[in-house]
Amino acid sequence: MTTGTTALPLPGWDDATVVIEPPGSEPGAWSGAPSTVLADGYVYLAYRLRLPIGAGRGIANVVARSDDGITFTVVAEIGKDRFGAESLERPALVRTPEGRWRLYVSAATPGTKHWRVDLLEADTAEGLADAEPRTVLAGDETVGVKDPVLHHDEHGWHLWASVHPLESWDDADRMTTEYATSPDGVHWTWVRTALSGRPGEWDARGVRVSSVVVDADRIVASYDGRATAGENWEERTGVAHGVRLPDGTFGKLTAEEREPVGSPHEPYGLRYLSVVALPEGRQRLYYEATRPDGAHDLRTELL
Repeated sequence: MTTGTTALPLPGWDDATVVIEPPGSEPGAWSGAPSTVLADGYVYLAYRLRLPIGAGRGIANVVARSDDGITFTVVAEIGKDRFGAESLERPALVRTPEGRWRLYVSAATPGTKHWRVDLLEADTAEGLADAEPRTVLAGDETVGVKDPVLHHDEHGWHLWASVHPLESWDDADRMTTEYATSPDGVHWTWVRTALSGRPGEWDARGVRVSSVVVDADRIVASYDGRATAGENWEERTGVAHGVRLPDGTFGKLTAEEREPVGSPHEPYGLRYLSVVALPEGRQRLYYEATRPDGAHDLRTELL
């Protein structure tokens, strides 16, 4: 467990179970970028399948269901062609207070470094496969937006997204996490930078919030970080803390002074942590991690 008033569990690796194998056995073949929801006694898992650059990149987002959190049955698969996208990255799966299903899809604009986020919405998780996409986080010619993490409470909708500056092709891997709010989860207002890299530290090149746990007016977040451009796609996981402000929004996050958690296999990637709170106080973690052959698989641990 992390230290602090609100705790967030981190992977221990040795007790992990692989739940989704990658679509290949070489570097650049990944299953992962999980997003999870507990609903109606099932764990719903959304994830991304990816092939190497030149072989397809992020080919699909998948939504699957499990009654034990380990063995999953696919209920919807959404390919990148639906979005006219060069690649898809991490989806964000959400059940609204009204019981509808939403999938926020990160889509890459072909021939550019630009990303946007489109929304699919349906009455059932299965219905996401045929839902019509609409853009909710467009970015622009100066920034790409991707990989949102969402939270809903009495103050409305909250979102933390990875934002990439686009003024330089070679530097477009840099990222901060920006925070936005919304009355409906569709129309968003950017509020502030939530987390930035720290010069000279393991997360200096960029940071991406991967999960949030809110306890009253305190928040703890896991995040992916990298020190250099060469560590792109092989980020490791850290923890940051923050508080809710008097206006109901969440303030900036402060990173813990600790070593990041990574895979034991070079180049040590362990990222996109998603946490499911189970009955009786147990928690299940899902994350993407580097295998010995350089591919990434999607793993789970029960705490």
